Amino acid sequence: MTMDRDELRELYQEMILDHYKKPRNFLRMDGANHHAEGYNPLCGDHIDVYLRLQGDVITDISFQGSGCAICTASGSVMTEVLKGRTLSEAEDCFKRFHGMVTSDLTIRPDFDGLGKLAIFAGVREYPIRIKCATLPWHTFQAATRDTSEPVTTE
Repeated sequence: MTMDRDELRELYQEMILDHYKKPRNFLRMDGANHHAEGYNPLCGDHIDVYLRLQGDVITDISFQGSGCAICTASGSVMTEVLKGRTLSEAEDCFKRFHGMVTSDLTIRPDFDGLGKLAIFAGVREYPIRIKCATLPWHTFQAATRDTSEPVTTE
């Protein structure tokens, strides 16, 4: 079964709203050994990402803050997808995700290995929202490096 463009858009909107209204792993994690803050001045998104790393494995990840639906949903799905992965796997996941949301609209996105992150493919149709979708990911990367300055999308 293949879905047409309108069906995909509807599914995208439903899943984004679900993760916005009921974000997963939305809490300040006690016992986090890595943390970073991220800010998108264009939209006003402001989030914190918390990690618990054991070696190079993400044993736990959470986020907290205030953001638009795209930012919150992206953070929610990101935490679900990255928990239990190695830092190398997480970096590869980020590259695939970033490549998808920033790809040219005339090219079919590469969904290989993205799983539920594929719901963000529609973001590329709204360039101003790309920064909203990628802020949690850039903040995650900063947390792995223990960056003390807030990460911004500018």
